[in-house]
Amino acid sequence: NITVVRCEELNISGSFFRNKRELFLRRLASIRYHAFLRKRCVVNPRRGPFHFRAPSRIFWRTVRGMVPHKTARGAAALDRLKVFEGVPPPYDKMKRVVVPSALRVLRLQPGRKYCTVKRLASEVGWKYEDVVAKLEEKRKLKSKAFYERKKALAVVRAKAAENKAEKLRPVLEKLSQYGY
Repeated sequence: NITVVRCEELNISGSFFRNKRELFLRRLASIRYHAFLRKRCVVNPRRGPFHFRAPSRIFWRTVRGMVPHKTARGAAALDRLKVFEGVPPPYDKMKRVVVPSALRVLRLQPGRKYCTVKRLASEVGWKYEDVVAKLEEKRKLKSKAFYERKKALAVVRAKAAENKAEKLRPVLEKLSQYGY
């Protein structure tokens, strides 16, 4: 299973206005997302295509375009993908991994323009940017407090091991024989 958190902070290469729309020869020629928003079924728009506004769903749909989602294998792969804005409670206490080859500083040349999915989504109708930002601030404060407690505990543990080093020497020698 793959879980992607903080989808609102994803970066898209190209300037924001290029990703949203571009003014060309005095008329509005929508480039990417606005062109996508205009696409609909003429007979019955409720049939689709569906235009997701949330950053997590925008990312999910992007991944769906890269996966053979109409096959059983692709559908199963998409079922194993979970996407979230922010870091929701079950995942805030888990270790997170970053894909280094996907980092903006490694993929984009310096000086190139980029935009975040958060800004794009909020401009086209996502209403929860403030809510997610507030919850993320709260999570970061809790995480910082936890890290400070962890550092203090590590200092106390190191000091205790230093104080009792003479008593623990025979035990540590015995453990080192077994590879610990």
